Amino acid sequence: MDMNKLYPIGDVARRTGLSISAVRYYADVGVVTPSASTAAGHRLYDVSAIARLELVRTLRELGAGLGEIRRVLAGEATLRELAATHLALLERQEAGLRRRRAVLSTILKQDSTAEQVLLMHKLVGLSDEERHQLIDEFWTEVCTDWEPPERMTEWWRAVRPELPDYPATAQLEAWIELAELVQDNEARQAVRRQLYEACTTGAGPLMTSSPMLDSLEAATPISQAAMDASREQVPPDSPRGREIADQWIGWLTGVFATPDSPGSPDTPEFRIQAADHMLAGAEWDRTPPQPEGPFDRYMALVTTVNNAPQEQFPWEWLAAALRASALPPR
Repeated sequence: MDMNKLYPIGDVARRTGLSISAVRYYADVGVVTPSASTAAGHRLYDVSAIARLELVRTLRELGAGLGEIRRVLAGEATLRELAATHLALLERQEAGLRRRRAVLSTILKQDSTAEQVLLMHKLVGLSDEERHQLIDEFWTEVCTDWEPPERMTEWWRAVRPELPDYPATAQLEAWIELAELVQDNEARQAVRRQLYEACTTGAGPLMTSSPMLDSLEAATPISQAAMDASREQVPPDSPRGREIADQWIGWLTGVFATPDSPGSPDTPEFRIQAADHMLAGAEWDRTPPQPEGPFDRYMALVTTVNNAPQEQFPWEWLAAALRASALPPR
């Protein structure tokens, strides 16, 4: 385009993609005025005015209002500030659309009643504080009328949903189901029964005792070291692999130790046996059982809401490290 040439309104409309009436409208409301006019009163625009009209069209397509556009063209606001304002608005609109989509998707899955639809709409609009209150009330009732181990209670309460500011539809759907679960009286009673039996029958008292919980917590840094080594593809038969295997066996031989019994002896056979148990764990991980009760469903839903699946335990890597450590050092 000729920088010194003036263009009639028809050419301007073709170059900007605006209609002639739109170009006139923007001139009449003072957004982009003509650069000059002919003796007959026909409007003429220079290259700078055409560029401003192209910007106006782009900003209007992005949802900007005329007042905002005037401020940008007048230098009273920057494009960056305008973009930030509209991006925040779009994100809020997208969040609202995701909430609606989640409710509609759940309605289709559950064949919901009108009352359930109203409840779901309310649930997706809860604040963080209101969501936490729902979870706290749930655990207060689950732990009423019996005395679960305090540390187990702390752990249960700590595993809670944290819905992000802009959740995906799957996260919202999981939150709707979770919120309905924690408010359902039958589900609360079922979780109470499930956890009561787990803590008070069979090996439950032993596994939830303070000494055992201390032992399990002591394994956490060793497990993390194994996960780090597996992720970094450290050879299981390397010095680092042997060190982790030694730490694991040192922990494992002392898990069931008592003042009267020193625990299992550290032998090559014991290490091979431990490696076999690791492979069994790997097989279990590949085909985990379906959730058996509402507590298992609660945990699965929290994982989905938080979108933070746990890192897989490196069963096979640790099995290989244990087998290698059963052999004499090279």
